[in-house]
Order: sequence, then C-alpha cells, then structure tokens
Amino acid sequence: MESQRDGINPSAEPSGTGCKECLAAGSWWFHLRRCTECGHIGCCDSSPNQHATKHHHATGHPVIASFEPGERWFYDYRSGNFFNGPSLAAPRWHPEDQPAPGPAGRVPPNWEELLHQ
Repeated sequence: MESQRDGINPSAEPSGTGCKECLAAGSWWFHLRRCTECGHIGCCDSSPNQHATKHHHATGHPVIASFEPGERWFYDYRSGNFFNGPSLAAPRWHPEDQPAPGPAGRVPPNWEELLHQ
C-alpha cells in the first residue's frame, strides 16, 4: 500500500548500533527500533525510556522497523499496523553479539521489573 511507503527512506543509514539517547544518558534498553525515514535508533515501548516513540512524536516520522536480528517487521504509527517493508540500508540489525537487553554492563539485575507492559 503506497501510504505505508511514505516515511521510508531505504538509503537512510542507522544512527548507530544502540539507542542514541540511552547511550548518551548512560541508560539501557530492552529492544531496538529504527526510524525508516532518518535512521534514528531508539528503544522500544517496553524499554524504560521509550525513545523510538518519543522520536516519532518529536519528528512526525511515521514508520519504524525492528532493529533486532532476524526481525523483518515494519510498524506505521499512523495506522497502528504492522507490514512488510522494503530493504533498508545496512546494517539491517544491531550486531548479533550485542545483548538484548543492552548494552552490556548497563542492564540492572531487576530489569524485567522495570519494563513497561
């Protein structure tokens, strides 16, 4: 569907291998999401800081993709629907040896109690 393609720039490279804001703040994340318009990497809505959705609200960029190894789904904030999207600029996912939750050394022992439901 063409409306789902709006907000996707297949050549936008990821902003890094982890949540940009969590890394800057010394925080941690559960899973990672990639803005398909600009490449911003943010943490998921289960993460304490929910930076991917905050990026959407701040920029209006409407589509994210999973940045987890092997996951190929896209999500459109406008429709609330998941869909299959096009190939994106490499890397498609964070490094496979990067833990989830992450980053290594910053995840508290009680991390499961800190997740958003």
